[in-house]
Amino acid sequence: MADKNEKGLARGLTNYGDKDFSLYLRRSFAKAMGFTNESLEKPIVGIADTTSSYNNCHRNVPEQIEAVKRGVLAAGGLPMVFPTVSLAEAFLHPTSMMYRNLMSMDTEEMISAQPMDAVVVVGGCDKTVPAQLMGALSANRPAIQLITGPMMTARHEGEQLGACTDCRRFWAMYRAGELNEEEIVSVESRLSTTAGTCPVMGTASTMACIAETLGMALPGTAAIPAVHADRLRAAEETGKRAVEIAVAGLTPEKVVTEKSVENALRVLLAIGGSTNGIIHLTAIAGRAGIDISLQRLNEISDETPVLVNLKPSGDYYMEDFFSGGGLGAVLREIKHLMHLDTLSVTGETLGDRLEEDAGYIDHDIVRPFVTPHYPLGGLVALFGSLAPNGAILKRAAADDTLFETEGRAVVFSSPADMADRIDDPDLEINPEDFIVLQNAGPKSGYGMPECGYLPIPGKLARSGVKDMVRISDARMSGTAYGTIILHVSPEAADGGPLGLVQNGDLIRLSVKDRRFDLLVPEEELAKRKAAWTPVNGEPRGYAKLYQDHVLQAEEGCDFDFLRSV
Repeated sequence: MADKNEKGLARGLTNYGDKDFSLYLRRSFAKAMGFTNESLEKPIVGIADTTSSYNNCHRNVPEQIEAVKRGVLAAGGLPMVFPTVSLAEAFLHPTSMMYRNLMSMDTEEMISAQPMDAVVVVGGCDKTVPAQLMGALSANRPAIQLITGPMMTARHEGEQLGACTDCRRFWAMYRAGELNEEEIVSVESRLSTTAGTCPVMGTASTMACIAETLGMALPGTAAIPAVHADRLRAAEETGKRAVEIAVAGLTPEKVVTEKSVENALRVLLAIGGSTNGIIHLTAIAGRAGIDISLQRLNEISDETPVLVNLKPSGDYYMEDFFSGGGLGAVLREIKHLMHLDTLSVTGETLGDRLEEDAGYIDHDIVRPFVTPHYPLGGLVALFGSLAPNGAILKRAAADDTLFETEGRAVVFSSPADMADRIDDPDLEINPEDFIVLQNAGPKSGYGMPECGYLPIPGKLARSGVKDMVRISDARMSGTAYGTIILHVSPEAADGGPLGLVQNGDLIRLSVKDRRFDLLVPEEELAKRKAAWTPVNGEPRGYAKLYQDHVLQAEEGCDFDFLRSV
């Protein structure tokens, strides 16, 4: 067992049966890298490097790390860079979500196994920040999150564009026949043009705001664009603060508490954040032994309006949010609802922070509490016979004319089945039907992909249909929009009622009552259940570990052996 009182290179010595020899050997190998005796006596700050040629979101990580190193050195520490898994949203099969827990394990083990007095975890892409925070909490060594930042927008024929809300909008236009091949290719080159994460309030930006609200990132750093000079200045300050928390012994368990988690949940709602945010925040909280209730989510949602006017629920982009006041402006508007005694990695409380001058606020981008962008919280949890353990609807990005409806189920048995048949001209479907996708949850073999943004069937899209009720056990990108019910639990592949739905079944949705129900007699469902068999295949390696141990959405899709609740 490592001696928790040891510091620097003496922390967590390899056991050769002679402690002094272990330290002597470690120092000898460290000197092979050119370190002096003086350097080796300083507090060590590890820096988790998530650079990858596959990860466009992290293109700026190398220069951020150099800025962190400047800060560490200026504060009297020794920076030590080490690699971890890098999760690039668009490049991973079957989905980056499947590898979030792997990255969390890698991060935890590398923090725990290597000698460091504090760690700076550098990341931004959707699953990276939650994975890093999960790992840092489990390792419980002084830690601070540095966000890579959102990309800047570009222009197409005079129109401002940003990934990936506009990606989806233009693709829908292409599917509807409103754009030709040449036009969609032209748009493709203008959607993502700089380093950084999606420039809307998608999952990456949501998690950046959550990290800052939890107190794990420096105040004012969530929204800085990836290519802005302020991002490098923030990195340098993060490095300085990392040395200070190393000396002070300020560990994540002192920062991430029940109160700070509830603050983060309220901010998730106030910013109109990604549906993925509730899964990730639940997983992060679970590593700290904190449970999040979906019923409590609904309570907070009904008293916390959406204040941020950003795509996909509004009009603006992250660069506008940054210049218009950022997260600090949001926190001040909901100050009366927040726990102000929560601690940040700065050593100050949230209340201390909000006593400072707010500076400029653009109230068209961050709306006042009394005149919000949307009167209720962006997310709501639904329950009922189709989702005994809950499901999620992003009501702020949905068509409220569909909130109290009843429709006929048109069922797709898997993402592959949907891809094969969704544009079949003979598909029997009407605009008032409910599209149901089965077997896309955590245990499905598809790794809970972001396919919950089910496409409007081709023949309906071409006739002008823009939205329909869509139901699945999958996720959707935080950049997506529509009347989409997600994270249905238990999932179909785990024997949940969603897997028993058949074509023609009636489903009733009532957002007002927080319910959606399958209108099929219990005796008929019992017959279907008796005939049901799982369809998740026979995986090996990490895929098998994932399938055997992943939890359902309401528990954050963490592994059962990693969650502390």
